[in-house]
Amino acid sequence: MENSPDAVTALSPRDWQSHPPYRCDGYQSTAGRSPLLPLVPLAAALGEMRQPVYGHDCVGKRDHDLTRNARRNGEPIGERMVLAGRVLDDQGRPVPHTLVEIWQANAAGRYVHKADRHNAPLDPNFLGAGRCLTDAEGRYRFVTIKPGAYPWGNHPNAWRPAHIHLSLFGRHFASRLVTQMYFPGDPLLAYDPIYLGTPAEARSRLVSDFSLDLTQAGIALGYRFDIVLRGAAQTPREHR
Repeated sequence: MENSPDAVTALSPRDWQSHPPYRCDGYQSTAGRSPLLPLVPLAAALGEMRQPVYGHDCVGKRDHDLTRNARRNGEPIGERMVLAGRVLDDQGRPVPHTLVEIWQANAAGRYVHKADRHNAPLDPNFLGAGRCLTDAEGRYRFVTIKPGAYPWGNHPNAWRPAHIHLSLFGRHFASRLVTQMYFPGDPLLAYDPIYLGTPAEARSRLVSDFSLDLTQAGIALGYRFDIVLRGAAQTPREHR
């Protein structure tokens, strides 16, 4: 019964010490979107609400492959990479058949978005967005292009480290997570207020691991990024 999809599983309290504050002095835009009044706790029954139901037919066969899902006249430009890992709950159990979405800049550090005015080229063969469902063991896998760094105007000479955004729904309304994944050894991490806004002891949970096992010989480098929804080892949410 415990593993039944209909079973009501108690959620561990969220570890707020692993998350950045809503308002961070180094990250300027948080001043305009952080709450000024104390948060209102959700009732326990609301916290146990199940995720929205997304039919398996809503995810296309190429949605997980960002090198193919927007291809028009050729291959996307940049370093191909595989991003894969497992989605786990607060007890270390896999979260099967849950929606994982990603979005990112292209290899030149530009998003396909009208608000992005960065003086860098768009890639007509790269949309920068994809999605997939985890399998029965909570595993997910994307094929994409390693994103480039880009300036973002937060402070003089401010550049965002290469990163990929991830959105997950999990099994419960209360396990909803939007976060970012960074790359190991990126020198820009030491200057990024969003990354530094996360408590020091939790920052490593936002950095992927290079994986030779995931690497495809002659095709793509591999990075592993496991995600924990809630609990003491949870993946910190994106600083919004």
